Amino acid sequence: MNQTNHTNQTNQTNAINQKTVLVAVNDVFFYTKIRDALLPRGYKLERVRTPDEVPPKLSASHPVAMIINMNDPSLDAFATLETVRRSVGAQSMPILAFANHEEVGTWKRATALGVTKIVSRNELSARTRDLIEEVIRHQAGSE
Repeated sequence: MNQTNHTNQTNQTNAINQKTVLVAVNDVFFYTKIRDALLPRGYKLERVRTPDEVPPKLSASHPVAMIINMNDPSLDAFATLETVRRSVGAQSMPILAFANHEEVGTWKRATALGVTKIVSRNELSARTRDLIEEVIRHQAGSE
């Protein structure tokens, strides 16, 4: 094995061991809450700001899950979800979404696009770590 292949394999193994979570959240308050909840538990966060960033970040980091803000005006959440579900190897990746609890249409559409669990903004803020671990366990149990 040449040095480049060994380095790439080592980097891939490290990414998997760090339990990478894609985070499609541009709101500083929520990103900070997510970061503070997950980093101490050994998770590595990989930010996604646009749907175009999804494929390269999926292949580079091999995430165990994704968190997405369905109400982010600077992120096309539905296009991002569609991109994830079209990406090879990510069709079954667990996705935790959050949205305003009054937006029933958003909740229904997110679920139709394959979100594992959608919660209110308040619930995400209060239970981030438990929720991400719940969707990861749920997915592991269904495979």
